[in-house]
Amino acid sequence: MRTTSDTTAALGLAIGGIFGLAGTFVASAPLRETLWAIDGVALVVATALLTMKYQRLGNDCVAAGFLTFLAGESLLLSDNAAGLEASVPSYVGGISLWAAALIMVSAPNTFALWMRLTGFIAAVLFLVSVCVVLWGAPLLPTSAPLPAAGYPFLVATFVGWIWTLLRGSRHV
Repeated sequence: MRTTSDTTAALGLAIGGIFGLAGTFVASAPLRETLWAIDGVALVVATALLTMKYQRLGNDCVAAGFLTFLAGESLLLSDNAAGLEASVPSYVGGISLWAAALIMVSAPNTFALWMRLTGFIAAVLFLVSVCVVLWGAPLLPTSAPLPAAGYPFLVATFVGWIWTLLRGSRHV
């Protein structure tokens, strides 16, 4: 059964996915920062609601994964206005937490296999991006192929979570 919280979480994931991807591809720094601010707030709200939902369902690993994603997104949001270069340290911390969160949410058999696979792929791409930065490469949040290659997999995972929420079922 779908609740208002499920609908709100689905909307937050959709806004986060759309605005996050859009921000990655715009050239204007103020527009990018605005899009990412909206994206960040929407994802924090969505993952807070998902944390509560899966905690109530007794799925502690998935709930903790959504809570970890919330922490990572908050870290990203905190340094968004600093600009691309200045935000790299908090960005690396944020996507590290995203990767951990995606693994925690995708490891249990809670979501359909395709959602779990897109989550794992995004996590691996974000972890590789983190390692590349830690080893000295000058990657920005908008750099391609990494970390930009991880964003479509992250958004595909969001689409799966949205689908699950709107269908009101545990497995899709």
